[in-house]
Amino acid sequence: MTASPLSRHDRILTGLCYAAMMTLAIGINLLPVYLTTLSETYGGAAGLTKEQLGRLGAVGFGGLVAGILLTGPFADRFGTKPFALLGNLGTSVGLLAAGLAPSYEWLMVAIVILGLGAGMLDMVLSPVVAALHPHDRSGAMNWLHSFYCVGAVITILLGTLALQFGLGWRATCLILSPFPLLLLVALLPLRFPALTADAPRAQLRTLARSRWFQVALVAIFLGGATELGMAQWLPAYAEVSLGYPAWIGGTALLLFSIAMALGRMVVGAVGSRWDPYAVMLWGCASSVVLFLGASFLPHPALALTCGIAVGFTGSCLWPTMLAVSADRHPEGGATMFGALAALGNAGGMFMPWLVGWIADQSSLSLGLAISAVAPAAMILTLRFLRPQAVAR
Repeated sequence: MTASPLSRHDRILTGLCYAAMMTLAIGINLLPVYLTTLSETYGGAAGLTKEQLGRLGAVGFGGLVAGILLTGPFADRFGTKPFALLGNLGTSVGLLAAGLAPSYEWLMVAIVILGLGAGMLDMVLSPVVAALHPHDRSGAMNWLHSFYCVGAVITILLGTLALQFGLGWRATCLILSPFPLLLLVALLPLRFPALTADAPRAQLRTLARSRWFQVALVAIFLGGATELGMAQWLPAYAEVSLGYPAWIGGTALLLFSIAMALGRMVVGAVGSRWDPYAVMLWGCASSVVLFLGASFLPHPALALTCGIAVGFTGSCLWPTMLAVSADRHPEGGATMFGALAALGNAGGMFMPWLVGWIADQSSLSLGLAISAVAPAAMILTLRFLRPQAVAR
């Protein structure tokens, strides 16, 4: 079936969703750049403890998940537009509050608000773009999520440059806070699409009884684990296990994000011309090989290159699983996307913890090698899902 060209309105809305995905990336990636600075700013001479710094990341992630889970059912009832606006507003308010926070406790509140705003955006952007591109959801999802990677790269670079020029946490947050507000204003006059125009919306409990959807939740959990298992540990692995200086570790993470953006752009450009299941199977198999190469190759440069390349091969897994789920269950609505996003984020939280636990028991190399289990297991889920893609 040939896709009809998008109207000017839909092209503008799609572009603004891409820009909002970059806002989401700011909300998630700015904090790690400034952990050392925050320790000095809010911890006095002794600095904040590692637990206090970790708590900031934890409450931000908690806000993100809460935003995802709370937004899904309400977006199905009231539409996605209010939550796209609220997500941008929450991100802007969170950045402003973080820049003005007088104490550690107020900073935690600001980070929660920032996480809530990011979670709302994470929830609504995917179903909106999927509804705008019903004949090429795989391509559209990969393009959308590539802008998260672009936003992550820009955020890390801007944060690092700001530190070099003496701009601290507060100034950076205040400088970035107007960007989500500009997006809010741009989105205000636009009409958002209905998410289930072709079928009555299904309740989540109805979807949960579908064996296909149950396996899809497992698959996206494994996709999130594949992506974040390497991303969270690559800088530390480069320094601790491969013997590189800290700046190489940071550069490796930037290159990983660039590789992920390029991978999603390639799949987005190809779109429906490639079978999305074949793309994900290729991505999983390649990621297994690269995880093992990163863990066991004796030459540090080759091992680090394999770790960076996982960004490219694993990039398609999360957005393409969202796309094939929307193709299979067009009646799923925002609640379905919320369940998928929550499971994907859960995988992204679980695998870095597992890698760290195994590293404590043995070595970081072995921890990353165990991460290869995630894409390997995802191959099994995809082999179950693919034959049933046509028949319900």
